[in-house]
Amino acid sequence: MAKEAPRNIIITGFSFTGKSRIGQEVARRLGWGFVDSDHQIVALAGKGIPEIFAQDGEQRFRELERQVLEEVCARESFVIAAGGGAVVDPRNRELFPKSGVVICLEAKPQTIHRRLLRAQKGNSVVRPLLAAGDPLKRIEELKMSRQHYYALADWTVHTDSLTLDEVCDEVMHGWKRLSERRIKGRQITHWEGAACVVTTATASYPVFVGRGLLDELGKRMRQAGLGDFVYIISDEDVYLHYGGRAIKSLEEAGFTTEFFLVIPGEGTKTIDTAKEIYDWLVERRAERGHAIVALGGGVVGDLAGFVAATFLRGLPLVQVPTTLVAMADSAIGGKVAVNHPQGKNLIGAFYQPRLVVADVSTLSTLPQRELASGWAEVIKHALILDPELLEFLEVNAERLVNLEMEATTEAVKRSAALKAGVVREDEKERGRRMILNYGHTIAHGLEAATGYERFLHGEAVAIGMMGAAMLSEKLGLFPRDIVKRQEEIIQRFGLPTTCSEVDRAEVLRAMELDKKVREGTVRWVLLAGVGKPVLRDDVPVKHVVSVLEELIS
Repeated sequence: MAKEAPRNIIITGFSFTGKSRIGQEVARRLGWGFVDSDHQIVALAGKGIPEIFAQDGEQRFRELERQVLEEVCARESFVIAAGGGAVVDPRNRELFPKSGVVICLEAKPQTIHRRLLRAQKGNSVVRPLLAAGDPLKRIEELKMSRQHYYALADWTVHTDSLTLDEVCDEVMHGWKRLSERRIKGRQITHWEGAACVVTTATASYPVFVGRGLLDELGKRMRQAGLGDFVYIISDEDVYLHYGGRAIKSLEEAGFTTEFFLVIPGEGTKTIDTAKEIYDWLVERRAERGHAIVALGGGVVGDLAGFVAATFLRGLPLVQVPTTLVAMADSAIGGKVAVNHPQGKNLIGAFYQPRLVVADVSTLSTLPQRELASGWAEVIKHALILDPELLEFLEVNAERLVNLEMEATTEAVKRSAALKAGVVREDEKERGRRMILNYGHTIAHGLEAATGYERFLHGEAVAIGMMGAAMLSEKLGLFPRDIVKRQEEIIQRFGLPTTCSEVDRAEVLRAMELDKKVREGTVRWVLLAGVGKPVLRDDVPVKHVVSVLEELIS
């Protein structure tokens, strides 16, 4: 049975291209194991490689190498540094792609020669096959004889002018790209019809967007290889509308189901509620192979995801979003959390689901205000990532507000794919993913200052985006007409651009506790134009105060 992603990374290449050092660093970044085949051969033979060549010959060395590679390539989640000559054996060339992604580190003969000379200073050990005659000439000849085998790699990185970190970055980039391609090819039944596929260093999963998908939930979960026991976490309102359909689909697919209902609203997303669910799962003897299904909006998705991430150190998670904000944004990317009295989402984790199933027909039962709140996240994605999506929203605003299914499905698919693309590049919000926080600094301040009761999340984000746009204008990043364009599209979807009767000092204080604060400084996501986000930590406080005065009357 095919795996969901290539199990290992096999690094090939000539001597002194950096296979061992790069392999160790890549393994560290991924949290995987690392194996150097040469070190394993030495351990197996009980003597050094020069001694093996001198006493037993190259053929014996290759036999030991073959034995070692057979064993290590059968493992999972390992970075394997193969010897420079391992590719010569056709059995190894057949073995490597079955075990994982094959990445070749390349370098010019002159570069290899310089590295060889540096390595030999103070070290009498010489690579056996490079010991005779002119080393540079020998490198050129030997490398030429193997080059057509190195060229069979899935990905090649030229290391001559790159630092160690830069080579690691290229290897990671290649691994992610190749993993995604292989997944798409191998898991066609599981992922056929997906709007997008999210591929990160820790997981790969499909996002399905369409009408009537709730009735296919059981089938999709079976195709994903999930076990027989399912715990549905939902809120009372969503369960009333869609719980029966979800259970019917799951039971028809052979799943045993139980459900836990929470009170709707942000106030539910607490450690106390999570503890109630933990106790409930303990009573039912939940096991690691049992899945959590989050059926609901962003609150349910965050809460159920947090429980899945922390109970028994991780249960399989399936996100079934029923609100627009969850479909377009929060159900994708693995950010799960509960709130703290001092701030929103302060207690959480990055924990990717096994799949996301978004049935857009469930949007029909949303109150108009909640639907408008969801469009704020779609507008945000368009502003920071996709001018064409912004134009689509402007042209189709009336159809989307009226929830015409064809236009709505298209908008949600495009928004979900944009979110997935950012998550692929930066799973844990250490860099590019921070752009998704456009509008969220002020938004979280507004929500916290009003006890999470006055604003829906999208409403706060809409006001926050206006604040970010005003700051962008004050810093000279873009002209007034873009601020006006953003204001118009927000208003066309029935969202607020200002508010009243909120304590500005409380908003400022809450912003200082926000997750985007680094070393006491607020990091702002601003715009230098549509589709041109920038991160700034040098925004003068006077500008922030001025903007809050304009936003909050």
